[in-house]
Amino acid sequence: MFVALRDLRFARGRFLLIGAVVTLITVLVGFLSGLTGGLATQNISGILALPADRLAFTVPSGDDAPSFSTSAPTRDQADTIAAMQGVTRVDPLGISQLRAESPTTGAAVAVFGVPTDFSMSGPAEGDTTGSSALSDGTKTFSAPAEGTNANSPSSDGTNTISEPAPGTKTFSAPAEGTNANSPSSDGTNTISEPAPGTNALSAPSEGTIALSATAAADLDAGVGDEVTIAGTSFRVETVGPDAWYSHTPVVEIGITDWRELAEATGSPDAFATVLAISGNPDWGAVDAEAGVVSETLVGSLTALSAFRSEVGSLLLMVAMLFGISGLVIGAFFTVWTMQRQGDVAVLKALGASTRSLARDALGQALLVLLVGIGIGIGLVAVLGALAGQALPFLISPLTTLVPGAIMIALGLAGAAFALRSVTSADPLTALGGNR
Repeated sequence: MFVALRDLRFARGRFLLIGAVVTLITVLVGFLSGLTGGLATQNISGILALPADRLAFTVPSGDDAPSFSTSAPTRDQADTIAAMQGVTRVDPLGISQLRAESPTTGAAVAVFGVPTDFSMSGPAEGDTTGSSALSDGTKTFSAPAEGTNANSPSSDGTNTISEPAPGTKTFSAPAEGTNANSPSSDGTNTISEPAPGTNALSAPSEGTIALSATAAADLDAGVGDEVTIAGTSFRVETVGPDAWYSHTPVVEIGITDWRELAEATGSPDAFATVLAISGNPDWGAVDAEAGVVSETLVGSLTALSAFRSEVGSLLLMVAMLFGISGLVIGAFFTVWTMQRQGDVAVLKALGASTRSLARDALGQALLVLLVGIGIGIGLVAVLGALAGQALPFLISPLTTLVPGAIMIALGLAGAAFALRSVTSADPLTALGGNR
């Protein structure tokens, strides 16, 4: 890179200009990526935290894709799924967007109705057994013995639940007013409450509510305070970390309480919004047998219309900026290489190979890109931390290092198009062969 470094020193103004342009484009891409990540987090973090392998939706006739706003599975569908081989647990999950009121203020919230032994952190580490039955917080469901299905339909068509074998782990529903997740007196292993400070919202008992941190701040409420939703009062049982659904903070209540809220708000027959399924069954057979559409947690995000529209628009802008960065850098080095064509011809006449000259030109472009993009990423990290206090902004390798790496690759691709002047330079030009 002897010639490349001498060029950088000789034409400092030009390279400072293109470096500044690369830095500004990096800042713009980084800010858009951080904003996209922040908005996505406020759309989907509550869904991604669910302890399930898949979510099952119902799709009304006339709709071509599942949606959280139209899905309404029934108890019969949940029982059908629970009885299928490979399913270890089925939880009805209710989701509503309502307004919560505290004695001092009010705020919009996403109300998640969950069974009492359902936690946003999932089962305890290492606990892979579960209930093959529909868990609605009102019964005790035991883990099936190895190789058996605990919930095979009986001869009269009802769904039977087997008694736990000695040494098996059970998911016990609490007696009213007790804690669902405390160890039993006989030493059996039950789903435990998340330790303080873990990233989990624990399922509340009947008549109580669990608030995420943002919901608690918006409502100016703490543990023991009263919160009213649709005319029903709930006592705040816990305040957990942030969780979001469609730009509203998540609060959790029992599934029975959620159904009562649904009835009060015009949906008297609501059983759940989706079914949270754990296990490894034949998912095609599950969908066909129960008449549902099952999606992974990541796949289910497209069922949120706000997520599709927001993230799609922002990612399109980011992609266009990537293309612009490649074009700008390619145009700069094309013009610069054309101006150096005489010098390149002299070097070829002195014996320099085309390969070494191409490597010299690409190394020069890489150095400019590394400096400009590095400064840009640093500015994004500093300014993004300040912007995050007022905007939903996410600083992570996915929103800083990954866009930077893509810009370096596109910039080098653009600079590679400028190599034609290097490869086509004629040594005879330097020796006066055009006269």
